[in-house]
Amino acid sequence: MPPGIGSPAIPKTVISVDMSIAPDFDRTAERIRYIHRFIFAVIGVALCLIAWGGFVTSIDAGLAVPDWPTSFDSWDALNPWPAWWTITPVLAEHGHRLLGALVGTLTVILAISIWRVDPRPGVRGLALGALAVVILQGVLGGLRVVLISLDLAIVHALTAQIFFALLVTLAVMTSRSWLHRRATDERDEARSSLARLAAITALMILVQIGLGALLRHPGRGISVPLAVAHMIGATVVFALVFALIMKTVRHHGADKTLVKAVHTLSGILFVQIVLGFTAYFVLLNESGMLVPSNFQVVANTLHLVIGTLLWGTAVGIAVWARGMPAPAESSATPQESQIAAGAAG
Repeated sequence: MPPGIGSPAIPKTVISVDMSIAPDFDRTAERIRYIHRFIFAVIGVALCLIAWGGFVTSIDAGLAVPDWPTSFDSWDALNPWPAWWTITPVLAEHGHRLLGALVGTLTVILAISIWRVDPRPGVRGLALGALAVVILQGVLGGLRVVLISLDLAIVHALTAQIFFALLVTLAVMTSRSWLHRRATDERDEARSSLARLAAITALMILVQIGLGALLRHPGRGISVPLAVAHMIGATVVFALVFALIMKTVRHHGADKTLVKAVHTLSGILFVQIVLGFTAYFVLLNESGMLVPSNFQVVANTLHLVIGTLLWGTAVGIAVWARGMPAPAESSATPQESQIAAGAAG
């Protein structure tokens, strides 16, 4: 999981002071921790939604419900068709819509809670961004059905990853470890370099997820160039993660949260590579079959879920490493910085 989430340690690193949390630091921080736990819940449900979307794609059920925003011309979301839950493709697609509505509702609650409790402009902006993206995601999913567009299906898949990254960023920035980070006496250029490397790694993982979506969506078939590009991308991601581990251990070994995060990233990557080869060989073995086996569906869906966790962890590392103050502001403790920024605002 991303760094800072649920970590009891308080590393002696830095925090960007423009993200102030008001003069009453202790009281506000305690309320933010409740939001942090709620973000955890939203992340869990969002991950289930992404997994469910992978299931829908794997069994080619994206058009099982042919209309939108209604379902079978019904506005009754819970019972749009008699015994709809007994029909697997309809259960997959309509269930995906219901779970998406739940994620949207939770995101609305999250955005309102952050605006009520957390005065940091950046965090508020991220909350609004998450809300905007989840609304866009719902619209894209609906248009994919109405327009019968595989291209929109790919965009829909990638937008889900952007939403997940925003949730991870909010989780890191509302964690106790983040709120209590202490500044150093000067800007750490090594940490800036680490943040850039982590960002590049995350971006490459997102490209990999995009290539995977192109390979998985029905109608595309097994494209040899895409498969080769996906495998090359996996090699690049492996090299980037290895470089990230080496840089962290050599230059930031004192930051236990960061060290734990990059080791977690490497473990997730190993599982992802194994699942990737498994999914690919099963797909080759079952090429020509009209209905995928349960094993293929599970392998493809797990590959997507683990890829999402890999992406989210890389994003969390990049955010954690990025939080640095300007040199002139770096001597203040978090409480002093928050009070000064709150008074100025």
